[in-house]
Amino acid sequence: MAPAGRPGAKKGILERLESGEVVIGDGSFLITLEKRGYVKAGLWTPEAVIEHPDAVRQLHMEFLRAGSNVMQTFTFSASEDNMESKWEDVNAAACDLAREVAGKGDALVAGGICQTSIYKYHKDETRIKKLFRQQLEVFAWKKVDFLIAEYFEHVEEAVWAVETLIASGKPVAATMCIGPEGDLHGVPPGECAVRLVKAGASIIGVNCHFDPTISLQTVKLMKEALEAARLKAHLMSQPLAYHTPDCNKQGFIDLPEFPFGLEPRVATRWDIQKYAREAYNLGVRYIGGCCGFEPYHIRAIAEELAPERGFLPPASEKHGSWGSGLDMHTKPWVRARARKEYWENLRIASGRPYNPSMSKPDGWGVTKGTAELMQQKEATTEQQLKELFEKQKFKSQ
Repeated sequence: MAPAGRPGAKKGILERLESGEVVIGDGSFLITLEKRGYVKAGLWTPEAVIEHPDAVRQLHMEFLRAGSNVMQTFTFSASEDNMESKWEDVNAAACDLAREVAGKGDALVAGGICQTSIYKYHKDETRIKKLFRQQLEVFAWKKVDFLIAEYFEHVEEAVWAVETLIASGKPVAATMCIGPEGDLHGVPPGECAVRLVKAGASIIGVNCHFDPTISLQTVKLMKEALEAARLKAHLMSQPLAYHTPDCNKQGFIDLPEFPFGLEPRVATRWDIQKYAREAYNLGVRYIGGCCGFEPYHIRAIAEELAPERGFLPPASEKHGSWGSGLDMHTKPWVRARARKEYWENLRIASGRPYNPSMSKPDGWGVTKGTAELMQQKEATTEQQLKELFEKQKFKSQ
């Protein structure tokens, strides 16, 4: 199957999903751009769209070329509670960059909002919805194609987001960063799904915090609950590109490797092809990725689902499916790897002698919005760090 583009006028997100079309999301921005030196870890706010627009544009382009047909605005955490006065400029610039790149292919622009930092302080619905409305005004001005409320740890706040976004009249997707245990207040995934659909979301699912295997387990629970409630919604999955079977309820944030030592956990392209097929077989039609998902991971989704989509992405011009590009290698044992069965069944070594195969999460059992989880506005003091180090040492014993 030769690489090709999609001709014709662009269809809307719901038109695509309702026809059974596979929609491929994009991948990691915050962690990827932090690795490239354009984003600072911490609050993870996206000033790069103004400070380094070429870097953001290039990453959008790489995802588009790899097969993504949604350009999600790089607006994660860009709201008044995290960025004070400049958030509007950031969000507007992010919309412009996403629209510019989407125009180069068959891609839609999705305006994205996420959970607020103030929900854990107080559950002030009026104040939090005001923050969502402020962001929505920019998306309406920039005429995004649809909206995504993502990365919510509490379904109550996610419902508030959906209720705010549907006022735009545009389709709304809602994804939560939860695993099979549910949100951080113990609401099961199925109930989360039902509440999101009743609030008005047309697309629901999960993103971030957990790996593809765990995320699809969660989506399955959501699907079953919607079916039992006789509710309909399209399913969406955008997991981590890291293997995290040792995560606890809060996901990879609790792993000792977060966020600067996760590389040994990165999924291979073949792992992601398996994920894409399993997601498709589950009935998920919006398939993408979150932290750790590089363009080659998105290409793996597009290649695995090329039979269903009817074409390969441009990035496949330089890539042989399932290692077929190795068939001319000078070493016969490398040529022997040019087959699907080899890569499907390979048990990959960690490459880290003497390291444990799994980690012990650091979560300390804190999940329900105690003072320890409040968003820091100032850098932690030396005394506070000392106290945290001592507490960590005690917890690990």
